[in-house]
Amino acid sequence: MSNQVKSVNGDTRGIVSDVPLPGDINRGGGRPTMKDVASRAGVALKTVSRVVNREPGVTPETTKRVLGAIEDLGFRRNESARLLRTGHTATLGYIADTWTDPDHTAVYRGLEQVAREHGYLLYSGSTDSDGEREEQLALAMCARRVDGLIISPTPGSHDYLVSEIEAGVAAVFVLRPPQLVRADAVLPDERGGARAAVAHLVALGHTKIGFLGEPSGHRSGTLRAGYAEAMAATGLAVDPTWLTLDAAGLAHADVTAVFCADRERTWAALRAIGPRNVAVVGFGDFELADLLSPPVTVVSYDPELIGRTAGELLLRRMAGDQAPPRRVEVPVRLIAR
Repeated sequence: MSNQVKSVNGDTRGIVSDVPLPGDINRGGGRPTMKDVASRAGVALKTVSRVVNREPGVTPETTKRVLGAIEDLGFRRNESARLLRTGHTATLGYIADTWTDPDHTAVYRGLEQVAREHGYLLYSGSTDSDGEREEQLALAMCARRVDGLIISPTPGSHDYLVSEIEAGVAAVFVLRPPQLVRADAVLPDERGGARAAVAHLVALGHTKIGFLGEPSGHRSGTLRAGYAEAMAATGLAVDPTWLTLDAAGLAHADVTAVFCADRERTWAALRAIGPRNVAVVGFGDFELADLLSPPVTVVSYDPELIGRTAGELLLRRMAGDQAPPRRVEVPVRLIAR
């Protein structure tokens, strides 16, 4: 049976056919189901299930007929239902501090590579350094039964995850360690980077070396400790005021060089020193650092490698690794310019 389609003046414009198109068997009733496939192929529902799940016991001719019905109907199996029967969802969650920081986007790229290679779907969100938002995102992802979480944490407590980890959700923290919860962390070797920066400046003849960082916080605290160790190892005295510099104070500080804890403070230092002959070493490479005059020496690390390392560690935890929580430090390197 067919219906002619006519224009307003009565001319025949074409024919609408009742012959079903791919997927039409269930038109108006949702997506095609395995029952629809079985009906189209003329086989039992169990036979379709065996073909879809690549189980033995189906002849090549029947398999071909079932696969043809699947293609005709546009059938796609319900992965969520299948995975939930196994107790897993094949999903991971990544929570970034902020997408404006290139470290977090690079961590995501590394993590996404691992997820794709192992057949996982990756959810993501960001917190804008808001601890409450981080908790909401993490618990929302857990409520959706992600198999594991990777978090670039905000400062403060992360004990909201204790019950989730005890319930079996694997968690790995990146770029900063967690507080008040036992979990793996993947970080750059900050202490080693600080030692390398100071050693480089001392080799250039500098003895008055300042440190520009936050008053508190994991990264600044770790870098400050590495800086102090390196200065002590060379026998150089440290003026306490050199440890608490900010950009405003740097303009008049009695230093000939400064080590900066992050990209933002490196940029602030470059603006503050103006025409003064003060050497700057920054923690974290940045675009055009080699094109400035003079070029900026940096301690570089690979955030994409941090993401890959965290992803691989997370998968091992999900596979049953019960070893105590680990802190993995990714190597850094000094790029002298």
